[in-house]
Amino acid sequence: MKREKTQPARHTPEVRLIAISVTDEIRPGDALGHKLLEAMGRRLKFQAGDTLVVKHKIVSKSEGRLIDLQTIEPSPESIAWAEQYDVDARVIELAVRESRAVIRRKHGVLITETHHGFLCANSGIDVSNVDGGRTALLLPKDPDRSAANLRRYLKKHAGLDIPVIITDSFGRPWREGLTDFAIGIAGMKPLRDDRGRRDPHGYKLKASVEAVADELAAAAGLVCGKLNRAPACIVRGFQYESGPGKVGDLLRPAASDLFR
Repeated sequence: MKREKTQPARHTPEVRLIAISVTDEIRPGDALGHKLLEAMGRRLKFQAGDTLVVKHKIVSKSEGRLIDLQTIEPSPESIAWAEQYDVDARVIELAVRESRAVIRRKHGVLITETHHGFLCANSGIDVSNVDGGRTALLLPKDPDRSAANLRRYLKKHAGLDIPVIITDSFGRPWREGLTDFAIGIAGMKPLRDDRGRRDPHGYKLKASVEAVADELAAAAGLVCGKLNRAPACIVRGFQYESGPGKVGDLLRPAASDLFR
């Protein structure tokens, strides 16, 4: 029997993570692309092949996804839940409103499925790094569209077609701590499908579909943190595959989800 040749592995010699520090507060209506280019200044320039990773908070702030918690009237159910666990009933109420399903209620945390299809705590609602707890920040309404708008702005004003990934920090089942996930994508395929390729030993891969957008999001999280005012990151050296990707490509349908 003639044996197929082993295909050469994709090789990325070096990947760099370059934080973009933004000292100005992002406000509703701000042109986010302009703010990022301004923060980069003359010292830092995009290069062909770069990928831009952006934390969702500055996207949500620029899009006005801010809710004054004083305007939220929680339901009796939200109030009872909040009193039991000493949490803010208004945030719980918002989490329910921003979800299409509540998956689990335990220890004062709601695990919800957002209208986007993300499974996360409290529908991704956050009150940190906003204004000290008076205002809640929602996820972007359409993160893919937000990524596409930012990509289009950068192409016009920076002269390069740069893929954009928008991220948020989520927990994971059976693992402690948070890590960043892609919640919006434009300009690249979020999955790399290696099925049918052969490894260096000649074994034909059958289930190797790699979530490269999530891997880039998690890598960028190493330099983009809540405390260092670096809400964006250039990933340089990663060989992405161009294409009309969307975050929905990363969401597993409930019918094939073994844990729901």
